[in-house]
Amino acid sequence: MSSLFDFLKSLKKYRGTIKINGKKSCLLFILNSLMLIGYSQKNRINIASELNKLAQIKDLPTFWEGTGVRQVSSYDTTGRNDDGFSGKYSFVRRNSDSSLVIFDVPGNGSINRIWTPTPTDDTLDFYFGGINKPSFSICFSDLFSGKIFPFVSPLTGNEIGGFFCYFPIPFKNGCKIVSRGKQIQFFQIQYRSYSNDYQITNFVKQLDDSAMEAFGQVSKKWNKVDDMGSARAIYTDTLLLAGQSVTLAELDQGGRILGIKLQPADAFKGLNKQIDLKISWDNEKQPAVYMPVADFFGYAYGKESMQSLLLGTRDNVNYCYFPMPFNSKAKIELIYRPFDIHSKDHPIKIKTEVFVSNKKLDSTKEGKFYAFWNADIKTPLGKPHVFLQGFGHGHYVGTILQAQGLNPGMTLFFEGDDVSVIDNEMRIHGTGSEDYFNGGWYALLDRWDKKMSFPLFGSLDYSLPYARTGGYRLFVSDKMPFEKSIYHTIEHGPEKNNIPGNYVSVSLYYARKSINQSQIVPTNSLTKVFIADTFMIYPQLMKYNIEGTVEVSNNRFQSNTGGQLRIDLSDLPTGQYQVFFDIEKSPDGADIFMWQRQRQVSKLFSFYATEKKSLECEYICDINIDEFQNTVTVHFKKDKIKSAAYIKRLILIRKK
Repeated sequence: MSSLFDFLKSLKKYRGTIKINGKKSCLLFILNSLMLIGYSQKNRINIASELNKLAQIKDLPTFWEGTGVRQVSSYDTTGRNDDGFSGKYSFVRRNSDSSLVIFDVPGNGSINRIWTPTPTDDTLDFYFGGINKPSFSICFSDLFSGKIFPFVSPLTGNEIGGFFCYFPIPFKNGCKIVSRGKQIQFFQIQYRSYSNDYQITNFVKQLDDSAMEAFGQVSKKWNKVDDMGSARAIYTDTLLLAGQSVTLAELDQGGRILGIKLQPADAFKGLNKQIDLKISWDNEKQPAVYMPVADFFGYAYGKESMQSLLLGTRDNVNYCYFPMPFNSKAKIELIYRPFDIHSKDHPIKIKTEVFVSNKKLDSTKEGKFYAFWNADIKTPLGKPHVFLQGFGHGHYVGTILQAQGLNPGMTLFFEGDDVSVIDNEMRIHGTGSEDYFNGGWYALLDRWDKKMSFPLFGSLDYSLPYARTGGYRLFVSDKMPFEKSIYHTIEHGPEKNNIPGNYVSVSLYYARKSINQSQIVPTNSLTKVFIADTFMIYPQLMKYNIEGTVEVSNNRFQSNTGGQLRIDLSDLPTGQYQVFFDIEKSPDGADIFMWQRQRQVSKLFSFYATEKKSLECEYICDINIDEFQNTVTVHFKKDKIKSAAYIKRLILIRKK
């Protein structure tokens, strides 16, 4: 329909009359009438049109005019960290029957993302167009359970501690959501607003044929996103040497890059991240992409991690399927930075495929692809980490973040909220960093506790000993348009950006031209992964084995038969360490010895005291960690009464 619409538009420059059924008619009048019909079809918003936004990856470069993405959430409006814990900020207003209005927006729109880590079994009532009777109702938890069609996989689910729903819910002339429960905690409801130029059809649970077809296309298209069709492939098979660069593709006529494959992926592992990816369009002064290969493809702290729909690593191949149209020229390069003048960096054998089609950029409708890399080393106190800031016209489509705390211990820096100020209006305010990536509850078993990948989001890593984590999120149906400017940030710390860290992010967007005011050039000092000297291990995520009888309950380990508790330290760097415990001494406190393999490495240490008392950083022993010795074992002294060890955390400090 859009091509017909454009064709009719082009004919408007002609004047004259034509005969229809023997009568003369004004050509301009007919063309205008046909264009109005075409415009009406083009600007129809319903379930099918919104599902097509998820399915049609090829349309990612296309500008969506007359729309904006906004969010209602449970964030603490005072700037503190009660983002849903108490429920104080989790509703717009309370009705006389104690039910809660959690969403109430005017105008036309479509809800394209609902997230919560705390769903309830209370009913949600959706009201469209200001009517007094619910347009439809559903149990809050059934938005994510997969039990109620159409809220089913792959657009809904429960992963990494968060419950998510990407099934679109279009609404006309306003939408109100009421929870019949008396309390609700964390939530984010994101929606796309539409101007009055759009014709909206309200959501109904019974899908029509076009919606069913569009829903089927989501899985179908996602499963074939790597199908390059008739695109031609440019192959490279070469040796990349330190201090040199290699061109993977150089094109001198307009087209679009549909895919990039780079292998072997494990060649780009390591803590130094010395190989950069550089992509340039149309002789622009600064590259569209310039950053370490590892960061662009979603590695985390020197290892492959991400397997998203459009970007990541699978089967030892790095892949990118973001469509990248350009007007006249394109160049893709790899640059190998030597680590230092004395290093003997190994050459790397690489193979690449770059898939190109001849369909060049339509600058009236599309933007070019850009990726902004921000290595924010030692994040300044009082200022958020910036994902993207600049002026121009475009839309935001993705975030990759590695977040490393500089203070050992719990990852409290990840309490920080994301904020999006678009065209000088705050449109989105989040409730926590893992929430932004559709997760929830870091440092809890089977929640946000390790790397996990899904099509649109995931966790890159989680490590309490290293005090680091990371995540990614793609914005497809929820891509964020900006007409004039964007300022997209995330806090480091629960309040006032008060916890220092190293934040490295990649922000993906389409625009008419680069909106970055300045570009950060990769250097060895910026790309080297930070490794601390102090590591803290908490019982809730501790890896351990038991010999004999040892009972475990939270941070209480008990054995009255002389059992053994072996703690895995294989994730830590090799070296010599001092071992400390944060403990509680008590009347039932055990006497223990520490061993490494078959060698005792500590004197007797007692958890006994006549009254309970907490002690921090109690020295236990010295140990070595290497590829052969990477565990430590607690031996309980046999005693029927004094049998418990209350260990709040282990602290290992590497010797200089």
